[in-house]
Amino acid sequence: MTEEKTITRADLSNAVYREVGVSSTESMNLVDAFFEELASAFEKGESVKLSSFGTFALRKKKERVGRNPKTGVEVAITPRTVLTFNASNILKQEVNDALVKAENASAVQS
Repeated sequence: MTEEKTITRADLSNAVYREVGVSSTESMNLVDAFFEELASAFEKGESVKLSSFGTFALRKKKERVGRNPKTGVEVAITPRTVLTFNASNILKQEVNDALVKAENASAVQS
């Protein structure tokens, strides 16, 4: 299986620097502005749809009773708002195609 990697803001900034050709400082400012805009939308209770990527939406969860899996003791879980992400069909297809291609390549090498 492939090694897992977390993509950071610096990685995104470097990608913008390479692909767009702006200075590294400006690319970091662009990435920061993008995330600030997302956060601002979420703070207003808005959903964010990125075409061909997916939709980020806020969902309200009601108060409910949960159970501690170790002890079995019931605990009240307070109501809260969570951020959800639904990938677009285009993104899902691209990911699936890439995974199948990687699996086929590793099967050939074995």
